[in-house]
Amino acid sequence: MKRALLEQLNAARQERRAAVLVTALESGDQRLVTPDMLGTDLLGDEIDAALRAGKSRLVEQEGKSFFLTVQVPPVRLVVIGAVHISQALAPMAKLAGFDMVIVDPRTAFATPERFPDVQVIAEWPETVLPPMKIDRYTAICCFTHDPKIDDPALEQALRAQCFYVGALGSRKTHAKRVERLEAKGFTPDDIARIRAPIGLDIGAVTPTEIAVSVLGEVILALRKKPLRMETPA
Repeated sequence: MKRALLEQLNAARQERRAAVLVTALESGDQRLVTPDMLGTDLLGDEIDAALRAGKSRLVEQEGKSFFLTVQVPPVRLVVIGAVHISQALAPMAKLAGFDMVIVDPRTAFATPERFPDVQVIAEWPETVLPPMKIDRYTAICCFTHDPKIDDPALEQALRAQCFYVGALGSRKTHAKRVERLEAKGFTPDDIARIRAPIGLDIGAVTPTEIAVSVLGEVILALRKKPLRMETPA
């Protein structure tokens, strides 16, 4: 690999940006493709599929073979609210390969004892999320029902273009949430990105069932939608 390509790959990794190294197996020629280049690359569709899957692969085009070396940031799942749903979601998210963090300023709930295998931060979202640098490879799930806690997280998630933004609550609760976000300057298109009620409609009732529906919807957003179709800032 040429030094310049290696430096570009390392820079992308440090900045949590996706990139694919395309290697022509016959000639050994290599090029680096980033998500904003998919529309102009001859292998754009194949690279897009590899990025959404998050896995390297061999592809063929016009009788020629290319190896796609995929580099994507670890996907983070940030949960706002150390509640029963979060307790059920934590082991499932770990099994699914997500890097999960729980944020809740209520110290009675946000304890290591309740979440022994998950990072728990007993702080307000507006304090925690900025240094965390949430991005297009971050999912945000809000579970507290408390606007003082959920709203700041939703605002930051929308601004950061997180690939999944969801919030617990009834349609009436969400309608009031929409009014508050509109008052903060968010457009209808911005607010439409929030999954509310949160989770896939599987008739979930218990905290564990809701956790299953939420994780399923997060995976759907990650794998089936064009998460990787990033545009330059």
